[in-house]
Amino acid sequence: MTRKPAEPDPAALDEVSKRIIEQLQEDGRRSYAAIGKAVGLSEAAVRQRVQRLLDSGMVQIVAVTDPMQVGFQRQAMIGVNVAGDAQEVADRLAEQPEIEYVVITAGSFDLLVEVVCRDDDHLLEIINQRIRSLDAVTGTESFVYLKLRKQTYAWGTR
Repeated sequence: MTRKPAEPDPAALDEVSKRIIEQLQEDGRRSYAAIGKAVGLSEAAVRQRVQRLLDSGMVQIVAVTDPMQVGFQRQAMIGVNVAGDAQEVADRLAEQPEIEYVVITAGSFDLLVEVVCRDDDHLLEIINQRIRSLDAVTGTESFVYLKLRKQTYAWGTR
């Protein structure tokens, strides 16, 4: 039997693209000219590479807020157990605007869900009316954030 050659990995990045991403993680407002100087490319070449990274969905350039400073006093991670298709439940939960993060996991929980809420009443509403009300959800466990000590998006491209 003849084996087909492996298809190229679309997620593979060359070193220059990795360095561009690292520059943007340090400062998402950094100019293409400044990035080009740091990575050895022209401004136009950096602009094209960044646009390809954005179009592919590999990167997003966003403003990250401190939830407490913009009126969201309660954050929590919620472990969710599911009977049946965890992916289906994950998709339903991902539609909720207060749910910022949904991960299908192995271990004690089928899903981990991060929520950002106005207050404890809002958190209760999300847990009772939007998560536990789904037929496939068999249980939840909430981990309320008391204080955020570190949150970073600068882990690079290792």
